[in-house]
Amino acid sequence: MSGNLSAVVGVVSLFTVLAAALFAVGRLRGRRGIATAGQRATYEVLHTAGLAAEPLRAGLSPAGAAKAARHLRTLVGADGLALTNTEELLALDGRGAHHGEQLRAAARRVVTSERSTVLGESELRCDRVDCPVRGAVVAPLAGEEGRVAGALVAITDGAPAPGLVQATLETAHWAGSQLALAELDSSRERLARAEVRALRAQISPHFIYNALTAIGSFVRTDPERARELILEFAEFTRYSFRAHGEFTTLAEELRSIDRYLTIERARFGDRLQVRLQIAPEVLPVTLPFLCLQPLVENAVRHGLSRKPGTGMVSIEARDAGAECHITVEDDGVGMDPGTLTAGIAELAGTADPGDDPGQHVGLSNVDERLRSVFGDGFGLVVETGLGSGTKVSMRVPKFHPGVRAGS
Repeated sequence: MSGNLSAVVGVVSLFTVLAAALFAVGRLRGRRGIATAGQRATYEVLHTAGLAAEPLRAGLSPAGAAKAARHLRTLVGADGLALTNTEELLALDGRGAHHGEQLRAAARRVVTSERSTVLGESELRCDRVDCPVRGAVVAPLAGEEGRVAGALVAITDGAPAPGLVQATLETAHWAGSQLALAELDSSRERLARAEVRALRAQISPHFIYNALTAIGSFVRTDPERARELILEFAEFTRYSFRAHGEFTTLAEELRSIDRYLTIERARFGDRLQVRLQIAPEVLPVTLPFLCLQPLVENAVRHGLSRKPGTGMVSIEARDAGAECHITVEDDGVGMDPGTLTAGIAELAGTADPGDDPGQHVGLSNVDERLRSVFGDGFGLVVETGLGSGTKVSMRVPKFHPGVRAGS
């Protein structure tokens, strides 16, 4: 998977370079006295590729194939162009519709063999006297991990020339990379949802038990406070188990954290101290759902609950220009940095039996989600040591494409 991911990232980087070239050539195109015929041709190719890429990035569906086929036909220079999945012909632009069954059968053979083929007149016979179709080139569309997702069929009025064959193969390879990116995006979305479910599953039964026990202790002595704590607990669980939205705002996450800390203070009393330092201008910043809350829960559960006497949890969110910098720090018992490396000790099954696995999995989960959404430069930074407390820091861009609360 990592090798394939590297290949996909390479395609993304190449497409970024092509997009930059498109922008540059587009500017030159506006100055017709400067742009050359070659530059204008490059612009047209890149522009057409961009138009085809958008529907392909949505996945191989009939609607997407219909939108992409016209632009792909232009790229290939064919008289007709068809796209198929592993079984059916999804769309055909230009000539050749009456050869649909023959093209579908050839595409199935290509999908099975994973090898391109060239069709001649003998394989495209029909009863129409005026039929102009004389040949076709069928190439596999390889998606994620090289799996063939379908086929691209270029139809021609003459015998397939070497130039058409090469153009079809290259275009099919490029289209396959777009489908791989679509599958990767879909996989990331499924992974993000699974990771959120994993975080929800980590809401400790001990916390629920301890919270209800603490609430019960006030039922007779302070009924009003017991009622308030029940409401806080209900709102905390409602937010943690909400059914929609991969993202939330810092303000919403902090509200849920405040409810969590209110319940924990009812249990710990004066032993639990909290310090908040939040810049008002970063409250609307969007971040992955349940991204900050697990860090605070870790600080209380793993850092302070084992510490005798008073413990402090500090939460800070600062405005840093284009970014928001957030830290969660405790002065608790800390942990051995050796078991923390990328949070993989427990995930690899090598953690010390005395360690609490939830801590490592929670940190790793949040780290992976931040990197998946914002890029590898935005993971968690953890500073800790036995007896020295723990400080977890993150950077969140104030604005990022495709990231908005509620989505």
